[in-house]
Amino acid sequence: MKALLTIGLLVLSNTFMTLAWYGHLKFAEWKWFNKLGLVSIILISWGIALFEYLFQVPANKIGFAGNGGPFSLVQLKVLQEVITLVIFMIFTLIAFKTETLRWNHAVGALFLILAVYFIFKK
Repeated sequence: MKALLTIGLLVLSNTFMTLAWYGHLKFAEWKWFNKLGLVSIILISWGIALFEYLFQVPANKIGFAGNGGPFSLVQLKVLQEVITLVIFMIFTLIAFKTETLRWNHAVGALFLILAVYFIFKK
């Protein structure tokens, strides 16, 4: 149960993180948003990133073996990175129609799967 909760919180966290880091590139299509200065865009991104932390911190606390969770610190970090890249790829394909996935992206994803396998191997 803790493993699924941790993964679910990491998915939510990384969804907000991706939106905070890259959303402004898509939001620039909105006339009112495009008129904002860099400081305003940074503040909006920080506001979105607050939600990232509201999910990330509990995910790490619940999931960490030192707190009774199922994952080592290294396993938590690898999970977070893989989830980040999966969320980013989904976001890119949905929000940015000009971006395409290529064979080298698939090879990279395969290496990520191998990384997860070896990190979790006992």
